[in-house]
Amino acid sequence: MKHVIGLSGGMDSATLLGYLLDQGSEQVHCCSFYYGSKHGQWELKAAQDLVEFYQSQGLPVTGHQIDVSEAFNEFKSNLLLSGEAIPEGHYEHESMSQTVVPGRNLILAAIMAGLAESVEAEVVALGVHSGDHHIYPDCRPNFITTLYSVIRASSDGKVRIQAPFLNLDKTEILKIGYALNPPTPYHLTRTCYKNQEVSCGKCGSCVERLSAFNSIRQTDPISYSNYDYFKKFL
Repeated sequence: MKHVIGLSGGMDSATLLGYLLDQGSEQVHCCSFYYGSKHGQWELKAAQDLVEFYQSQGLPVTGHQIDVSEAFNEFKSNLLLSGEAIPEGHYEHESMSQTVVPGRNLILAAIMAGLAESVEAEVVALGVHSGDHHIYPDCRPNFITTLYSVIRASSDGKVRIQAPFLNLDKTEILKIGYALNPPTPYHLTRTCYKNQEVSCGKCGSCVERLSAFNSIRQTDPISYSNYDYFKKFL
């Protein structure tokens, strides 16, 4: 079976890539989108590093970097370059709703579904998880269920949606990643929402990630400019 996935360069989608390869996927087409986010250039680099890592292992991975930034030019979100500052603090804080990009996953999933039909892939796999449900409407189970029906209908049944981590949290995803062969190369991933090369350690996305590593007694292998900030939320 062939898969198309959204590879953001973050730990969830990186784990998803390794998971599908471990499950014996015939080919994984990785779509990395530039949509005008503050951290976009760093995400794309991480995604490319991940693709190259798995290719170096002789695994069937193809990378696609797709610029859709013009489509998001008029969208309102603090996650975008046109928005205000990225909020800091715990991921569940109401301020993190400022990072919602309206319709993002709907738009990107439609593009991936079109690519899936074009390369004769049966599945579009998404790395959404339970930690996102509170904040992002397009990561919730009812959205995924509806999206499944829409993509099946739009492709005349050729393509379906899969979200294997939908009911898992980041801690459970990390456990899966470390159990894979090869383990997910988390040292290559990027989670921070800020426009800086070294992850900040203070935005909600960084705090959630660091808390997940802490919960499984693993040291996060990437660098942070404010590593200890997350400890106030433990």
